[in-house]
Amino acid sequence: MLSKSLHLLLLGATLAAAAPLIAQTSAPIHVTVDVTDAPRKMLHAQLDIPVKPGPLTLVYPKWIPGEHGPTGPIDNLAGLVIEAKGQQLAWQRDDVNMFAFHVIVPPGVTTLHAKLDFLATAAASGFSAGASTSANLAMVSWNEVLLYPAGHQADTIMVDASAKLPEGWQYGTALTKTGSDGATTHFAEVSLEQLIDSPLLTGRYFKEFPLAPEITPRHYLDLAADGPEDLAIKPQALAAFSNLIRETGALYRSRHYESYHFLVTLSDQVAHFGLEHHQSSDDRVPEKTFLDDNLSLLAADLLPHEFTHSWNGKYRRPAGLATGNYEQPMIGNLLWVYEGLTQYLGDVLSARSGIETPAQYRDALASTAAAMDYRPGRTWRDLQDTATSAQILYGTSQQWDNWRRSVDYYPEGELVWLDVDTTIRQLTNGKKSINDFCARFHGLGGNTPPKVIPYTFDDIVANLNAVVPNDWAAFLTERLTSKAPHAPLGGITRGGYQLVYTDKPSDYTQAGIAVVGDAVEWWSIGLNVGSDGKVEDVLVGSPADKAGFGPGMQIVAVNGRQYTNSLLNDSISGAKGNSAPIDFIVANTGYYKILHIDYHDGLKYPHLEREKGTPDLLDDILKPLTTEPKG
Repeated sequence: MLSKSLHLLLLGATLAAAAPLIAQTSAPIHVTVDVTDAPRKMLHAQLDIPVKPGPLTLVYPKWIPGEHGPTGPIDNLAGLVIEAKGQQLAWQRDDVNMFAFHVIVPPGVTTLHAKLDFLATAAASGFSAGASTSANLAMVSWNEVLLYPAGHQADTIMVDASAKLPEGWQYGTALTKTGSDGATTHFAEVSLEQLIDSPLLTGRYFKEFPLAPEITPRHYLDLAADGPEDLAIKPQALAAFSNLIRETGALYRSRHYESYHFLVTLSDQVAHFGLEHHQSSDDRVPEKTFLDDNLSLLAADLLPHEFTHSWNGKYRRPAGLATGNYEQPMIGNLLWVYEGLTQYLGDVLSARSGIETPAQYRDALASTAAAMDYRPGRTWRDLQDTATSAQILYGTSQQWDNWRRSVDYYPEGELVWLDVDTTIRQLTNGKKSINDFCARFHGLGGNTPPKVIPYTFDDIVANLNAVVPNDWAAFLTERLTSKAPHAPLGGITRGGYQLVYTDKPSDYTQAGIAVVGDAVEWWSIGLNVGSDGKVEDVLVGSPADKAGFGPGMQIVAVNGRQYTNSLLNDSISGAKGNSAPIDFIVANTGYYKILHIDYHDGLKYPHLEREKGTPDLLDDILKPLTTEPKG
């Protein structure tokens, strides 16, 4: 939260700027972004901003929706020049708010012209800016190239946007094209809120696929890749993505957009993540994702997750995140709903749609449950605190992450909502489920244009009680504030399964090992080790922890032999049933040491095992709500 003194400083600057701006929102800001230098990791922008004479504060977006923190990449803003009638004006950055710029508008001036560059490199702040271009593609997030007058809500400022693209490049966006002028494409005027919520994906190698063509509004899968070969996508995958459109309609009983674009970047040259928007999603995956079965499996939940955010996060949004502008700090205390429920529903939709099989879903769920169950940080930091402190947890080191805890409201939130779903099904003898909650909560108002309907904890409880009466407030509070050493696995057991460990990795775990190349011995000795022998992380309280291992150490040898991942596996298997410890030679910042792990229970990998004689609620949850139309 901001201090009282900082509130007063910002309020003074805002009031000084607001007086000459009261009537200005009727005229739009004009912004043109030049993407032709994107292969060199630079975007150029020019803005025409309507003004009135007097003191003015321009701000750069700071709190970016979906990123849950003050991640606006201000560190990559360069070359800022502000002009009036061809004359350059002096500007001064605010002493406290690094995202604010003060300027005096001369008499008789009605428009300021601003020029700026955005350096599309890996930024020190904000993940959406990280490596957003390559030689053949670019993801343009409009918040990167915008300044706007302080003192207004984002939905009251209109923007007329254009983009100049490299020759031969195509694009995908939720914005509506109104015309073109040479290489420059013009888009329909929208609010600042909608512009920032509508990124533009462009590339030399680009392809658009219509999805579920019988459904209105229209849906598109837009792919941009570093090479033409990576645009290949199997017909089965396209069919599954079309099923996703149908399944979301059956689940949420509503759509809150005019059209929807999955903007998928297939590249090993940009950051990999997903970021939700109301009418599109920014989905960045490895270049071979649709060609490699392991990569496809690991990315199976991405598009369903980000798509679900159109209902859960964009339309229905926690009150603390519905700030109305990009300068007011966000409150993330309900991120276990925003992200945790989305994680649950996205994974379920992936199975219902056929993007992954039910068995693959169960494998992924087992991995999630085991990761949260082996999370000693739960004993000091409850789930609620991971949501409340979200803004400081994104981008934290993976070293000792199990003790620190990070954005656990995603995976543990998924377990909580599985618990909710199976409880509803149990209380109603299978007559109701979380599907009924979604139809009521996310389907509120039926089909609508993009808009935000905020909610509170009490709203969640009231809507759950409308589905089936229960002490949902106590139910949720117990799981949010628990400091028990183990994760909430009630949804799995109530669903008819148990979390077990065997010496064989599941297909999902094996896919992760194959892609990343690590040795995942987390559930046995408590180590994740890179293919080069570098210790990635150590589980607090594990045999490796007790032996003295630490992240960053280099394993040189195991039992007297040069380290390999397979040798580590063989050594763990070979120690089962005997009393001899496993011997290691490790290097730690130039010093060598011999460590011994006293462990004899063999390899362990998580699985879900069906518990005979119990209702198979988990299998019921994964059943499709629709059937694919026959040709």
